[in-house]
Amino acid sequence: MNASVKPRFGVMGAGSVGCFFGGMLARAGFPVTLIGRQAHVNEVNRQGLWLEAKAFSERVPMQASTDASGVAGAKVILFCVKSADSAEAARQMAPYLEPDAVILCLQNGAENPEIVRGVLTHRVIPAVVYVATEMAGPGHVKHHGRGELVIGNSPESADIAAWFGQSGVPVEVSANVMGPLWGKLIINCAYNAVSAISQQPYGKMVEVDGVPELMKTVVTECLAVAGKEGITVPGDMHDTVRKLASTMATQYSSTAQDLARGKPTEIDYLNGYVCRLGQKHGIPTPANHALLTLVKLLSSKDARPAP
Repeated sequence: MNASVKPRFGVMGAGSVGCFFGGMLARAGFPVTLIGRQAHVNEVNRQGLWLEAKAFSERVPMQASTDASGVAGAKVILFCVKSADSAEAARQMAPYLEPDAVILCLQNGAENPEIVRGVLTHRVIPAVVYVATEMAGPGHVKHHGRGELVIGNSPESADIAAWFGQSGVPVEVSANVMGPLWGKLIINCAYNAVSAISQQPYGKMVEVDGVPELMKTVVTECLAVAGKEGITVPGDMHDTVRKLASTMATQYSSTAQDLARGKPTEIDYLNGYVCRLGQKHGIPTPANHALLTLVKLLSSKDARPAP
């Protein structure tokens, strides 16, 4: 790879995260193809992606497709599908990938890179995503805050970081990417389910008596499991989790958004993942298990009102 040449990027799973980062790359002149749902694809092909960022709002021309063949010719794939779809999406991409293409996993959870590696022979680079975004409609992504990445160290990582840097996206290359990836997982475990169950933004939910204490217990359980997995999580996660609500007060979790729209959630790959590892290591995770169970219960709820 050559950082001075602008390669083609593919975005597999053009939700809010993929659209934001793909949109920033396309805005800087990189050729980008989004792979997503029909209504979204139609709107992007018709008049470009409406990227409503914190500092600007404009329509960014780019290609879009509903088919995995859209990754053909791409040197870097931003892999942004829901965790439950990782293996199938990787299988769909496989026939169209360039031999030297690399997969950058921009997903919630910590196990997706291994899932993708189990399907593809290509290099798979874990990434930690720090951005607050939402799909405000077909072809319209709204940016609420932040917008940086931490990616794993690889022969291609420096070039990828440089390309994102040219696009206004700060990227840190880390030799210990699993540490911050678990840090992000712990934040998601503390916030996502509570926001989803209450349908409240972060700032409101932490004002309720008992919620900060519940979140503290979730973090403690997660850190115990991470320790058994040999993961060194950087910083003070209790302090990080406590402070996040003030910086993202109006943000609803992705799990809350999925639940509100009747879509499958990723809870099995967040609190559920911690519970599975806790069971493997003999570590009790009752707080995580309760949140997992309640989100799954709400996800299966019949649309009919109770009698």
